[in-house]
Amino acid sequence: LHLPCALLLAALPASAATVEVRVTNVAGGKGKVNVAVCDRARFLKQCTYHASVPARAGETVVALRDIPAGTWAVLAYQDENENGELDRNFIGIPKENYGFSRDAASKFGPPGFDDAAIEVRDGTTVAPVKLH
Repeated sequence: LHLPCALLLAALPASAATVEVRVTNVAGGKGKVNVAVCDRARFLKQCTYHASVPARAGETVVALRDIPAGTWAVLAYQDENENGELDRNFIGIPKENYGFSRDAASKFGPPGFDDAAIEVRDGTTVAPVKLH
């Protein structure tokens, strides 16, 4: 009788944390700030964890909860026109401000996962992201 309960508990994540993303260089409080926390397999694709909050000029803080402990990368952008996507010009260069954890650079395309990777542990992990 106790076996199904034990199996259910074994299927739960061992630990979960909060990632507090502190997005700086937010322009004029326009639109929303969209944040995603991605594992290696989903980086720059369809990230598992994401949130969107109204933009606040200067700094906007976004907290994502129940993130399993491990290695993750954070990306953020200011969706000024609130269309739900990072707008780009005709050659693919973003027209809205964006950034990555660890201030990972994007010189000729987006940075690699390892450049933006952070370790998330139990409790709260603060991830600063500066928009460019």
